[in-house]
Amino acid sequence: MVTEDEVRALALALPETAGKLMYGTPAFYVRGRWFARITQEGGVLVVPVGGEELKHELIAAAPGTYFTTSHYDGHAVVLVRLAAVAAGEVAELLTDAWRSRAPKRVVAAFDG
Repeated sequence: MVTEDEVRALALALPETAGKLMYGTPAFYVRGRWFARITQEGGVLVVPVGGEELKHELIAAAPGTYFTTSHYDGHAVVLVRLAAVAAGEVAELLTDAWRSRAPKRVVAAFDG
């Protein structure tokens, strides 16, 4: 199980990130582009993934952890139940989402 505070710490540990509200809920940005947010209901993380195929693979492999709603149909975004996921997996999801949204030079510096 991962808490919202742990999500916040993991997200804000990535370079050039900031937290601010999106739709009234905590969200995380790199250089003005969102890469994760916590839903209004709490306990669910929303992250972009590397394509709709990957989204459906994650949901099929672990439907108790990953899911979607009709709002996200047609979008490479997956919802993650924080009560059903390990911290390492959340860190990987956040890092991958951050990489997809961060400027190339910021990613290059991170990779170092």
